[in-house]
Amino acid sequence: MNKNKTILERIKNNIIISVQAQENEPLYEENCMLAMMKSVINGGAKGLRVANVRDVKNAKENFDVPIIGITKPNIIPQNYKELVYITPTVKDCISLIEAGADVVAFDATIRKNNISKNNSSLNDIISTIKNANKLAMADISTFEEAKIAYEKGVDIISTTLSEYTIESQNKSKEDEPDFELLEKIKSNFDIPVILEGRIWTPQDVYKAFELGAYSVVIGSAVTRPQLIVRRFIDLGLKTL
Repeated sequence: MNKNKTILERIKNNIIISVQAQENEPLYEENCMLAMMKSVINGGAKGLRVANVRDVKNAKENFDVPIIGITKPNIIPQNYKELVYITPTVKDCISLIEAGADVVAFDATIRKNNISKNNSSLNDIISTIKNANKLAMADISTFEEAKIAYEKGVDIISTTLSEYTIESQNKSKEDEPDFELLEKIKSNFDIPVILEGRIWTPQDVYKAFELGAYSVVIGSAVTRPQLIVRRFIDLGLKTL
């Protein structure tokens, strides 16, 4: 079995944890990110999704699990729904490959060619990743984007950006994973499909695998304390 097939087998039917923080958050410090990675691995995570070269290198050097690497701004702008900010260029892909990422995830939304002349084409990004013998993972927000990514030969499709683009907002139930998108992609394309986005409960994970998810990526519900606390406050105090 070649390396990429082994990576896919290791994440199949397993949980991947997204360990990320913005520069203006307390957990952004390098030792904090490393501690968080170690904690989720100790808890049973079978893969990590991490942002930028520093954390990709640290993840690869310290943990024997598949590493999904992305680049993104240190602080996400308020108009994020209008921007392509996840691994937008070939240069970003190369930096992640050199840092040791097993899987390179990138924005595969239809916004890509309309936002900035600095962004690379999907064809260039995908070929760069695959020529380096890494797995290309398309972060999409709609079924149409998944279809384009599939036809361009990506290895994995993820629902990461559902509800986080103008094209996809309000298409799924508020604050719930986009199970409908997962099911539709899985029904139409013979490719690993990962559910990511707004996963808050074990029941969400169970349902994802019931619908055929290859893996599930969990982020905020595990690794973003400020969002976890805010959720308890917003939902828990409604009845008072």
